Formats: sequence, structure tokens, C-alpha cells
Amino acid sequence: MKELIEYILHFGNLNQQQIDFISKKVTELELVKDEYFSEAGKISRQVGFIVEGIVRVCYYNNKGEEITKYFIEENNLVVDIESFENEIPSTAYVQAVTDCRLIYFSKKDWQELLNTIVGWDTIVHKIISKALIQKVERRSPLVSEDAMQRYLKFLEVYPNLVNRVPLSYVASYLGITQSSLSRIRKKIR
Repeated sequence: MKELIEYILHFGNLNQQQIDFISKKVTELELVKDEYFSEAGKISRQVGFIVEGIVRVCYYNNKGEEITKYFIEENNLVVDIESFENEIPSTAYVQAVTDCRLIYFSKKDWQELLNTIVGWDTIVHKIISKALIQKVERRSPLVSEDAMQRYLKFLEVYPNLVNRVPLSYVASYLGITQSSLSRIRKKIR
């Protein structure tokens, strides 16, 4: 819980009464590796915060291939914001890459925070803005760089993930085959 409050306080101020109110609204959740936090085709009804572990956001392309869009590490929020806000089915899966410990807010409790805490909407807007900027910064090199540069950028952006995430997911994220990734890794050593 402490991690979540520290995270939120980066985006705005809260008094002790507001912090206590937030604390009463969270539910703990443990996901085992490969379990889903949310699924494509279903409406996302919760906002999570990763206390421990890594999740990935992925989808299946029209060839049935699994594509990893990005990874989310500890001390970050996880939500399919479009599905959650607009109550439409999600187009992606949020899957635990490792065993995970999360705390989450239900849609009802999130709405109560919006209606009760003055300035909560501003805090949420700042969090979403930061997440979108990070998403663009992380995805942009994947479009313009060669495979070696994409992998080096991955190591820079996600320094703690390479030994915690299956290489098949890393290859999928980079848009290359696992054998290509193995060749790149050998060249770097």
C-alpha cells in the first residue's frame, strides 16, 4: 500500500484523510505466472497497481501470432484505460509474466475516489499523460531502428527485465524471431 501512495504523491498532494480513504478502497490480488489481469473481448473493470512482478500487454494478430505490445513493472498502474473508461471490450490481454502481487480498485471504488477526493481527476490525468508519453517513447525506436538497435534500446528502457521475462516475449516485443534475438545476444556478449 505504501508503494501506491508514494506513486500517487508524485502526481499531486493528498491529506491523511484522503490517503486513509484510498487505502480502504483497494483489494489485494495475486496472479500466478501466465494468469490474466484483463482479457481481450471483455470490459476492463479494475485499475491495478503492481506491487511485485511484471505483466505484459499483448494481442493476437490476424495470423494468430501473439504480439507483446509492452511490459509493465513494479510500482506502476495497469489498466486498459479505453476499455475501463468507455466500458467497451478490450482489444488486448494483460498477462502476468511472473508471479505478481497487485492491489486494485474496482470501477465502483475508482468512481468513488473521483467523486470524493478533490483533485483526484487532476492526479489521474497526470498519471495517464505520463503513461502515454512513456508508451510513445518506448515504442518509437521499435519503428525506426534495426533489430540490434531495438534490443539495445530495450535493455536501456527495461534494464531489469531481460533476466525475468521469457525471451519469446522479448522477441515478440521487438518484432523479431526468437532465433534472431539469440543471434543478436551472442553478438553483444
